[in-house]
Amino acid sequence: MIILSERLKQLRSENRLTQQNVADRLGVRLRTYQYYESENDKAHRPDLETLVVLADMYGVSVDYLIGRTDTP
Repeated sequence: MIILSERLKQLRSENRLTQQNVADRLGVRLRTYQYYESENDKAHRPDLETLVVLADMYGVSVDYLIGRTDTP
């Protein structure tokens, strides 16, 4: 099963963005975004508003980001 952190890394890479680029677009600190991409850090997950911004930024659905579907 694909998890959020894997999808975030994949989409960021496909869009040739750095973690800092994404953090800046989200208006969060770099470390905060790094937590989002960390598979081992279950305590730091993006809130719904942030998930929506990420989905819009990458042109995918929130369901795709969280692994509920494989259709972007």
